[in-house]
Amino acid sequence: MAPRFGADGERDGLLLASRILLMLLFVIFGWEKLIGFSGTVGYFAQLGLPEPPIAALIAVVMEFFVGLAIVVGAFTRPLAILLAIYTIATALIGHHFWTLSGMARMESEINFFKNVSITGGLILLYVTGAGRYSVDARMNRAD
Repeated sequence: MAPRFGADGERDGLLLASRILLMLLFVIFGWEKLIGFSGTVGYFAQLGLPEPPIAALIAVVMEFFVGLAIVVGAFTRPLAILLAIYTIATALIGHHFWTLSGMARMESEINFFKNVSITGGLILLYVTGAGRYSVDARMNRAD
């Protein structure tokens, strides 16, 4: 059996900290999209997304509301997978570095792979569950 380096004793606290840290970006930018909704719609129209108001609504729900749900550990496993799919989709839609050059390419490539990395964290959260300090645990759902 591989050494655990004390991880078992700190599991639930670390899962809580991980949920908060992983969702910080989503909650902050989801809130900004919500309070600046018309600007979000305009930006999505500029990107050429179909139905920019619906796309903006989806972004707000996924980033802010799903982000908050994961922070508190509510429906963690299904929402982690849903947010992972959303995060890969936004990487492909919004960070197509392969079509750019120069500094814009580098910035977009960083953001693309940031999304890929976050997706890895979301998949890991799906595997581990929310832990003891969560709504899921209080509701006796499997963590």
